[in-house]
Amino acid sequence: MDLDPRFLLHRRAVLTAMVGGAAASLLGCRRKPDPSPTPEGVYIPDVRPGEDVFGYVQRIRGAFDDALYKQVLGAANAFKEGDALVGVAAADAASRENARALLANTRVSDVRQHPLHQDALHALSLEAEDPRATAETAGWTLGRLKQFLLESDEAAIQAISPGLGSDTIGCVVKLMSDAELIALGRKVFNPLPGSNVGARGYMGARIQPNSPTDNVDDIRWQVFDGFSYAVGDVVLGCNPVSSTPESVAAIESALQEILVTFGLVEVLPHCVLSHIDVQAEVERRQPGTTGVWFQSIAGSDSANATFDISVEKMLAYADGRTGPYGLYFETGQGADFTNGHGHGYDMVLHESRKYGFARALAQRVARARREAGHAEQPWVHLNDVAGFIGPEVFRTREQLVRCCLEDIAMGKLHGLTIGLDVCSTLHMDVSLDDLDWCIERIMPANPAYLMALPTKNDPMLGYLTTGFQDHVRIRERFGYKVDDRMWAFFQRLGVIDAAGRPTAHFGDPVWVYLRYLRAKGDVRPEATIRADAERQLAEIRARGVPMARGYGANPWDLEPELDAEMRRVYADSKKSLWTELTPAFISAVPAGVPLVSKSQDRTEYILHPETGEQLDAASLETVRALRARQEGRYDVQLMVSDGLNALAIMDEGQLEPYLEALRAALSAAGYQPAPEHLVLTAGRVRAGYRVGEALYAGLVDGTRHRALIHVIGERPGTGHHTFSAYITAPSGDVWSQPGKVDHNITRVVSGVATTAYSPTLAAPETVRLLQQLAPRGG
Repeated sequence: MDLDPRFLLHRRAVLTAMVGGAAASLLGCRRKPDPSPTPEGVYIPDVRPGEDVFGYVQRIRGAFDDALYKQVLGAANAFKEGDALVGVAAADAASRENARALLANTRVSDVRQHPLHQDALHALSLEAEDPRATAETAGWTLGRLKQFLLESDEAAIQAISPGLGSDTIGCVVKLMSDAELIALGRKVFNPLPGSNVGARGYMGARIQPNSPTDNVDDIRWQVFDGFSYAVGDVVLGCNPVSSTPESVAAIESALQEILVTFGLVEVLPHCVLSHIDVQAEVERRQPGTTGVWFQSIAGSDSANATFDISVEKMLAYADGRTGPYGLYFETGQGADFTNGHGHGYDMVLHESRKYGFARALAQRVARARREAGHAEQPWVHLNDVAGFIGPEVFRTREQLVRCCLEDIAMGKLHGLTIGLDVCSTLHMDVSLDDLDWCIERIMPANPAYLMALPTKNDPMLGYLTTGFQDHVRIRERFGYKVDDRMWAFFQRLGVIDAAGRPTAHFGDPVWVYLRYLRAKGDVRPEATIRADAERQLAEIRARGVPMARGYGANPWDLEPELDAEMRRVYADSKKSLWTELTPAFISAVPAGVPLVSKSQDRTEYILHPETGEQLDAASLETVRALRARQEGRYDVQLMVSDGLNALAIMDEGQLEPYLEALRAALSAAGYQPAPEHLVLTAGRVRAGYRVGEALYAGLVDGTRHRALIHVIGERPGTGHHTFSAYITAPSGDVWSQPGKVDHNITRVVSGVATTAYSPTLAAPETVRLLQQLAPRGG
C-alpha cells in the first residue's frame, strides 16, 4: 500500500514540508530616533498622500527593489502565520493599513509590468488573458478596480475579469474586508456546462469516500451513505492510499459501476485523486474507466516540479481531454512555501497564480473538446483545500474564514468553478464546533461546492472537513439547492419526496444499497439483502470508517451516538498529538541510538515544523560517529520518529512486529540493514533525509544505492494510531548533494496499525517498494 509521493505532497506529507525559518523584515525608516523597539515583521511607519507601492519602494531604496516590493504586497494581507514565516507579514495594524493605502494607489498596468515570479507558468497565464479586457483596466488603480467589483453587476464584472492577471486579482482582494469578499462572491458565478453546479443559489458536494485501506466496500458504502442524505452532485472523488495503477483502477471501476448502475454516467463524474500520470496509465490499460482527471497544482514551475508536473506536461494532458469531464484541480494556501518554493512572496499571491494556471488549462481543455467536434464545453473545476497543512500556515478559525473568502473571490474572478474543502488539521486551534462557526460565515459567499463525508472526520487523511449532515444544514439555513438533475435522482431514489422533504428512507444507506442491488437485477428477499447490508456495515465500522445513519433532533443533526464517538476520536487525536516518546520506550528499542531535533519543546515542534526537520548539534555528531563505525558496510538504515503521533509508535504490538518482519524481509531480499535503530524525538519526515545525507554522503562507490527507511507516527484523527514508513534510496552521489533528497524520490507505506494495515503485512510491502527504488541494494 504505497502512497505515491506526488499525491502525498499535497494531501498528507505536505504538512511535513517546511522551509527554514525566514527572518523578519524591518522596513521603512523613522524620521527621528525612537527608543522603542521596532515591531517584528514588515514595518511601514508612514506613507505619503497619493503614494503607490512603486513610489514607496523608490523612496526607501532609491530604485526598484524586488524583495521590498514583495514585502509591501505581503504586508497588505490579513495576518496569517505562513506569511510571517516567509517574512512578508505586516509588523502591526498600522503597517498593514499603510501597505493597503499604497496598494490602492497602484495602477493595474504597473502590477502587470512587475511580475512577482517569471517562469513558464506565468507566461502561460499571460497568454490566457483576454487582451481587450486587459486594456480596459490597464489605467485603473487597484482602488478603482476594487470599487468597480463591489459596485458593478455580474455582467460588467464578467466582461473585464478575463483580462485581469493573477497578480492583479491577488492584490485587489487584499484591499477587501470579509464582508466585501462575500459581496463579490455572491454575485459572480461560473457554473459547469449543462448543470447547476456553481450557479447562483446552488451548493454542491464532492462525496469523498476515503478508506484507510483502499477497501472498495468502504468506498462504495460511503457513496450509498451520501446518496441517502441527498448529497453528492459534483464528483465522487476518492483519495487513494495506494497510487499503484492496480489499486487506482480498482477504485475507479467501483465508482464507475455505481454511476452506471444508477444511470448517472452523464450526470456525475467519478475520480480517484492519484497523480495524473497514474490516472492516464489506468485509462491506457482500461479505456473508458476513468472519469474527470485530477491533479494538485502549484503557483510556480519549481513548486509544480515537487508534484512531478510541469506546464508542458499539463498542457499535453489538457489537449487530450476531449470528453465531457475534463480536469479537476486542487490547491491550497501555504502549499508552495511549505515545499520550499515561496520565492519571497505571500500565500494569497501564490494561490492566485494557481488559479491563473487553472484558467489557462481550462481554456486548452475547452479548445480540445471543441476541435473534437463537441459543442458543449467540458467540466473543469477546482477545489481549494483551506486549512489542510496546519498551524504553520494559519492557526485560528478567523484566519480559516479569511482564507476561504479570499480564495472564493479569486477563483470566481479567474472564471473558475471553485469549491472549498473547509477543513482543519487536528493540530490547529479549530475544533469541531469551530468548523461549524466557519461554515456559517463562509457560505454567504456561495462557493460551488464543499467536501462531503459521513462525519466531519476523514478516516484516511485524519483531518476535519464537512460531513453529509453539514450539507443538509446548509441547504436548510441558506436555501441552497442541489443540481437539478441529481435532485430528481434523489427523488426517484426515494430519500426525499416531491416537495424536497426527507422521507422515511432519508439517512438510510441500507435503503440505497437495496435500490442499487435491485437496479442490478438482484431479486433476493429484502430481508436477506438487509441482513447482508448490516454485516457489511459492521465490518466497515470495525475497519475504522464511520457511517452516518439516521439523524438527531433535526435531519441536519448527526445521530447522537455517532456524534459522541466523533468527539471521542477528536479528544484522542489531541492526546496523540501532545504525547511524547517516553525515556523507557526509547531505551527499550533494540540497539537504539537516541537523537533529538532542534525543537525545544512539543509546542515549538507543532507550530514551527522546520525545527523538527533538523537534528540538534549533539545528535548530528552522534550520526557522524555512527557513520565512522559503520564504515559503509550497510545499505539500509532504519530510523524511528514520533512525528505527530507518538502513540502510534509506542502502542503495544505496532513497532516491534513491524521492525522484526522488516529486518527479516530485508535480509531475505539481499539487503544489509545496519544493526542500529535511530530513534528521533520531535522528528519530521525531512529529518530522515538529513540523516541520510550525514550517513551516506561521500562514501566510496557513489553509484551504490543507500536506503533510509523512516518509520514515523502519522497525523492523528482517524481513530487509529497509525504510522508510515518513508523509503528513500538514491545513490551515494545523490545523498552527497545537500537538499537534493526530498519527497519526490521517496515512496511511502502508510496507515500501518494493528487496527488498520497490519504491521506484519506492511513490512514486506516496504521491501517491495525498496526493491523498485534500489533492486537488491543497488
